[in-house]
This record gives sequence, C-alpha cells and structure tokens, in this order.
Amino acid sequence: QMQLVESGGGLVQAGGSLKLSCKISGLSFGSWSMGYFRQAPGKEREFVAAVGWNDNTALYADSVKGRFTISRDTHENTLYLEMNSLKPEDTAKYYCATSRYSGDGFLRQIGKYQQWGEGTQVTVSV
Repeated sequence: QMQLVESGGGLVQAGGSLKLSCKISGLSFGSWSMGYFRQAPGKEREFVAAVGWNDNTALYADSVKGRFTISRDTHENTLYLEMNSLKPEDTAKYYCATSRYSGDGFLRQIGKYQQWGEGTQVTVSV
C-alpha cells in the first residue's frame, strides 16, 4: 500500500526558507509523477509544483516560479520542495501527491493525482 509521509513544515519569517520532504513507500518510485499542492484556509487546494516520471521535467505555478524548487531522490524514495524567499501568501497546508500521468497538461490538475499525504503546515509571518 502506498504511503506518503510529509515533514519539514513550520513557522518562518517572510524572506526565509523551508524545505519540505515527502517520504514515499509502496510504489516503484521512478514510475510515478509527483507533485505538491497547497491549501490556505477558505481557499481551494492549488497546484504548486510537480515532476514528471518519464522525463523529470519540473513544473511550477507562476506564483512560486523562481522561488521554489521541486526535486526527488530515487535512492531515498523522497520528494522535496525547497522554498526560498517565502511570503505571507505562501502560508498554507502543503500536500504531496503521486500521479500516473505526466506532462504539463495533466500534472497541474488536482484530479490527476491518485494518492495524497496528510499535509504539513507552512506559516510565513510578516
């Protein structure tokens, strides 16, 4: 059974950095695309970043491009999201997820992800 266990969230001042980790078990790590979404209170869950299984191409939401970096370690079966220059509007609960799809047309869509982690809270203070 696939499991996604997230860590690395916390409280940080604006301009600071955090690195989220998502340890994934129960799957063939290299055969799944992976992504991060986030959900702020009162808002819908939104796409943040993803990496495709077939070419490792990284995709980013415009709001985080240039500040966030998604990567994965196939030896550790872990997905990472490095977040720099954090802003108060980045405050949300961050979720990692896995997808059988690949490509820009699919990986930005929440409905194309099959398994989800429990989420980790990121709070950015002014």
